[in-house]
Amino acid sequence: MKKIVDDERLIYKVCSLYYQDNMNQKEIGDYLGVSRSSVLRMLQKGRESGIVTIELHNPATYNYGKLEKNLENRFGLKDVVIVEESVLDTKDESAAHLFGQAADYLHNSFKEGDQIGVTMGQTLNSVVMTNKTFEKHQNLMFVPMVGGISQSTVDGEDVQGNEIARKFADKFGGTYTQFLSPAVFSNKMVLDYFLQEKAINYILDEFKKINVAVLGLGIPERADHTLLKAGYVTARELRMLADGGAVGDIGLQFFDKDGSTEKFKFFNERVAAMSLEEMKNIPVRIGIANGEKKAASVLGAIKGDLINVLITNAECARHLLDLSKEPEESD
Repeated sequence: MKKIVDDERLIYKVCSLYYQDNMNQKEIGDYLGVSRSSVLRMLQKGRESGIVTIELHNPATYNYGKLEKNLENRFGLKDVVIVEESVLDTKDESAAHLFGQAADYLHNSFKEGDQIGVTMGQTLNSVVMTNKTFEKHQNLMFVPMVGGISQSTVDGEDVQGNEIARKFADKFGGTYTQFLSPAVFSNKMVLDYFLQEKAINYILDEFKKINVAVLGLGIPERADHTLLKAGYVTARELRMLADGGAVGDIGLQFFDKDGSTEKFKFFNERVAAMSLEEMKNIPVRIGIANGEKKAASVLGAIKGDLINVLITNAECARHLLDLSKEPEESD
């Protein structure tokens, strides 16, 4: 004897009531005089038999879902956001789209009670300087992960860690603390003594509470690198770092194509900042990078487990996949 749940006419009726008339399973059961479990089984059979097909439509105006998923799967990232770009956009317009989308993502990701570490530089400054406005969170704490005392600005903007933390709090709500220290010291011993002072070592406790990090990625071969413009490093030192294999930096600390920092210890250990090793313990580490030139830096940061969320544009994303291909994949 044919079971009620195998009746194709009834299966179609159940599916129609559920998907087109927006009735819930209990309402359908009451309406047709069948049990809720029978309704559930008929809905399942409707999908299995092809009576019901489900189509997903990306609500965004671009179609980078597959590329985002490829990056997530290849690198084991928690999330990837690829920002729309148009061939008609100038480089400045493309960058503005990225920074605006990054601001949206951060606002939606931040939760009340988060302690959020921020680095320094033009990228993060551009994110908080977008003209987007948001409903302010009430209970966020922003912590500069790099010391920020200097008389220098970059293109007229103060992009040091303390100022970035202040701007983030102003943009997204909450409050911020300060890391009242030069960013780079003359030698490690002076830095170590400095961090022992009670007036400053509170920041080490604040570092331990950070559960979200927002990180800009630099590249050492750029002539307009923030480090150089702010006077933290000479052009000669920057060339030495690049010649030594540095592909990028986070919080003024350099790493190579595999994410290793060992060869750059001579510089990194003089930086007043949360170390890259400590950063790896932060649950959510959001890297923001714009353009193809940043791809090698992004790849090194991923391999070094320095970031686990990436916000970038399609140009950088595609080049990142190309760089990460195994030799046989390139054939």
